Amino acid sequence: MKLISIVNPCFNEEENVKELYERVRAVFACMPGYEYEHIFIDNASKDNTVQILKDIAKEDKNVKIIVNTRNFGWIRSPNYALLQAKGEAVVLLASDLQDPPEMIKDFIEKWEEGYKVVIGVKNQSEESALFSIIRKTYYNLVGQLSEIELIKNFTGFGLYDQKVIETLRIIEDPYPYIRGLICDIGFERAVVEFVQPLRKRGFAKANFYALYDVAMLGITNHSKVPLRLAMMMGFIVALLSLMVAFGYFIYKLIFWYSFQIGMAPLVIGLFFFSAVQLLFIGIIGEYIGAIHTQVMKRPLVIEKERINFD
Repeated sequence: MKLISIVNPCFNEEENVKELYERVRAVFACMPGYEYEHIFIDNASKDNTVQILKDIAKEDKNVKIIVNTRNFGWIRSPNYALLQAKGEAVVLLASDLQDPPEMIKDFIEKWEEGYKVVIGVKNQSEESALFSIIRKTYYNLVGQLSEIELIKNFTGFGLYDQKVIETLRIIEDPYPYIRGLICDIGFERAVVEFVQPLRKRGFAKANFYALYDVAMLGITNHSKVPLRLAMMMGFIVALLSLMVAFGYFIYKLIFWYSFQIGMAPLVIGLFFFSAVQLLFIGIIGEYIGAIHTQVMKRPLVIEKERINFD
């Protein structure tokens, strides 16, 4: 029997983890040719999530739990859990039930056809129209900037062959952008489209900073375009400034007594160039921050405890 690993990162999901467990178990109850391990990695939840998982793990040894010492974020923690999975294929899905567990069967069918990567792409979402527009705009922007072909509306939800997981282990990225890495390593992939449902219970844990962090990670990890745009814009603005200065000089020579330069152009120019400099410094800072994270080589997470792994 082939072993399939199911990985669920969670943080304060006490209202969802039990239903998630039951739905995953129901999927494999209908697939007698497979056995599975269900790995929950908890980011130091403040609610009753860990206790609920421990109660489940007492009754079902297929359920394995990793509890982190603190909240290591939604980039590092899921990737750490992927690396702990021992299955011939590993499925990553969110714990808020917006990634339908029933799609595991579809993923496995595609995997059995020979695909090393099977990803879930949401072609439609029941989220608000505003968020949908923002996400589409971001994916289009990153797609245009990226040096590799990135997948639109892909959040990491999917199945990965153990060969893919072994590749991720070799990379040893301390702050991995899984959506980009899957495209970068180049394994042949299949796409399964789905409609993303609304979250039924609980609240989304990602704040603005977390979303911004992921957005910038997608750009800095896969594109040098912003840096080169900064250089080109600097050259263009410098050339434009020189031309304006030369024009003012000629105009002053011709109309020496009647033309007054005034303070407005100086003030506007000062604020404009200051804003441009701050923007470019910010872009450079994002790349330096990404390099700093890579150089420190900190572990993805620190475990507090693990259950049922032996």
